[in-house]
Amino acid sequence: MNNPWNKVIYQVWAPFYDTFFNSGSFLKARKKIFEDLTFPTNSQILLVGVGTGADLPFVIEKVVSITAIDLSPEMLDQAKEKYESPSITFKIMDAQDLEFPSESFDFVIANLILSVVPDPDQCFREMIRVTRSGGKIVIFDKFVPLNQELSLIMKILRPIIGMLGTDIGRRFEQIVMPYAKSIVIEEDSPSLFNGMYRKIVIRKI
Repeated sequence: MNNPWNKVIYQVWAPFYDTFFNSGSFLKARKKIFEDLTFPTNSQILLVGVGTGADLPFVIEKVVSITAIDLSPEMLDQAKEKYESPSITFKIMDAQDLEFPSESFDFVIANLILSVVPDPDQCFREMIRVTRSGGKIVIFDKFVPLNQELSLIMKILRPIIGMLGTDIGRRFEQIVMPYAKSIVIEEDSPSLFNGMYRKIVIRKI
């Protein structure tokens, strides 16, 4: 997985993405992610890897300022077409190299991105950097469940699925380990497919 390949893959995925990842079980899971989230007035929100805009309906009416980024122009174009609003700024940007000053946002929404970027450690480091002290990072993504190993079939499929633009073998605990002293995990709960997908809410100290 690398950025040039991901651009190609998500150019292909763009017309069909909502059919697979913004309907059925995925749509229900997305709704649950936002059910208990409260965005104070004037919150500055960053959506990392906004894709076709699947998460925008859950935040657009709650906050004044939203910045939505994605590496894929085709995915971002779909989000723009669906959600034209003066409160949303769309930018083509690499989630591993966020072009914002440190501590710019009250909330960073990172759904289905840490399993996609080539370097999840760098991506998470950047998300922490741009989050204000006391701010929150909200993650909905797939990780290997804690204290479990990938099954043999999943190990065989991992490189094949990786060619489709996502990694099924990443461990959240390894990604966050270097930042244990600067964050608090407020929630880590299963959300889909027997805990393969999790809702994780992190507060930056």
